[in-house]
Amino acid sequence: MAAATPALPVAELLARHQETLDRALAAIAARDYWSPYPEFPKAYGEGAAADGKAAFEALLGREFELPGHPGGGEPVTGEASPYGVELGVGYPHAEPDALLAALEAARPAWAKASPAERAAVCLEVLARINARSHEFAQAVMHTTGQAYGMAFQAGGPHAQDRGLEAVAYAYAEQTRLPRSASWTKPQGKREPLVLTKEFTAVPRGTALLVGCNTFPTWNGYPGLFASLATGNGVLVKPHPRAVLPLALTVRIAREVLAEAGFDPNLVCLAAEHEGSAIAKVLALRPEVKLIDYTGSTGFGDWLEDNARQAQVYTEKAGVNTVVIDSTDDYRGMLDNLAFALSLYSGQMCTTPQNLLIPRTGIRTEDGERSYEQVVADLAAAVEGLLGDDARAAAILGAVVNPGVLARSAAAAGGEYGELALAPRVVASPEFPGATIRTPALVKADADKPDDRSRFLAECFGPVAFAVAVESTAAAVELLRRTTVEHGAMTAGAYTTDPAVADALVEACLDAGVSLSLNLTGGVYVNQTAAFSDLHGTGANPAANSAYCDAAFVANRFRTVEIRK
Repeated sequence: MAAATPALPVAELLARHQETLDRALAAIAARDYWSPYPEFPKAYGEGAAADGKAAFEALLGREFELPGHPGGGEPVTGEASPYGVELGVGYPHAEPDALLAALEAARPAWAKASPAERAAVCLEVLARINARSHEFAQAVMHTTGQAYGMAFQAGGPHAQDRGLEAVAYAYAEQTRLPRSASWTKPQGKREPLVLTKEFTAVPRGTALLVGCNTFPTWNGYPGLFASLATGNGVLVKPHPRAVLPLALTVRIAREVLAEAGFDPNLVCLAAEHEGSAIAKVLALRPEVKLIDYTGSTGFGDWLEDNARQAQVYTEKAGVNTVVIDSTDDYRGMLDNLAFALSLYSGQMCTTPQNLLIPRTGIRTEDGERSYEQVVADLAAAVEGLLGDDARAAAILGAVVNPGVLARSAAAAGGEYGELALAPRVVASPEFPGATIRTPALVKADADKPDDRSRFLAECFGPVAFAVAVESTAAAVELLRRTTVEHGAMTAGAYTTDPAVADALVEACLDAGVSLSLNLTGGVYVNQTAAFSDLHGTGANPAANSAYCDAAFVANRFRTVEIRK
């Protein structure tokens, strides 16, 4: 229950975080780079990495404590680190009835808080998460397979950025209308009609967050904080293989809520036993009014079709495409693509899968390069990047699930077609039990039906297709059709021809996918920056929403008017 005398008054939180909220609001308007959370591990102190590792290790092999959380069942276990580390964490288990009853009881007081008060509480939660970024990095690393550097950035400060971005949008939309207004309508010689009108943002109800295995915090925080900041309680249902990062998040959120005088059961954890399919059960409950989901197309489509009582936000799957027409920095293009294909073993919804290359070749600053030369040079660039096992492990991370490993093995066995680059096993000097594979690059022909059936299906993981096409115009059209029919989270292209660039822009606007043109430096097609880039568009089958825009938050509440 909420404390009678808050240990951390909301007024104090408002004063503490007002500047951060103001700067976040300015950032989403300006779209330039900004972040309050340092992305460099050393910024957190010399001993922070060791302290975070120790804190993580202290969680292993024991029950995860969530004081006051609904319980009553056998603890949920089963997480296994892709790096071979024994986790052995047991999470509290509760039946849906108990979880939803606790959330429903907690909601009224939170709904009565102002948008500013809710934002301040959310920012305190994010600040405390940020202070423990090294601990979160360990938790993300050992549940997702991300290498430590990526787990720290993407699972820590970059995820926190996305959470703060959602809070800023939520605050902006809830305060777009005045809290009250006077309305006077002249009536000629008669007395005017006079009313006072009040506008109140009313939360929709309980929100369900269905977490993913690969990016539990980065993909989870936008929905979590958008729902919480708009006055809704949140039931967090992590992926069974990636519970710990979201369980830590739930614990911190509950601590802050209790200290601020709110019922901590506003945020609950729905850990599931293997095979229980609790997400389907919860998604259809009438109490659940909002659902955020990242994962497979099959379950995402099921949610959109069946969870009719809820507003559903999905990020599913797609086929990301890069068109290669011409470049004035051939080496920069190859290096950029090699890294984009290799990062986290391609286990990102934004990783390019199909590279469309004209059969006649491409133009470069040093002359023409044939299709065969481009493919061979790209394969060599990947090999050069990943030649050293220690460096390769730091870029690739570990394979996150058996399906990804099976696709890598299928590529290695020639099931997808002729290999331009075969995957290889990488040994991690630090984690001998890690399962690590380099990318496979498969040759394909856009005019061969068997090849098309393979490269037009999502092949999540370290497998990419170098697709020979008739011309650049054919490549642009294939990009457009692929996105319209199969969805895409990203699109990329290389060209020095303004007319081709215009055609690419038009194709991507028509298909509803964001385009990255001529990336040759330290920015990659599979990366997006909070407060500036939109992750997804909601305009093609890969996702029905975007991180983060006004549409992502505005329907999590409705405005109710009182006239007097």
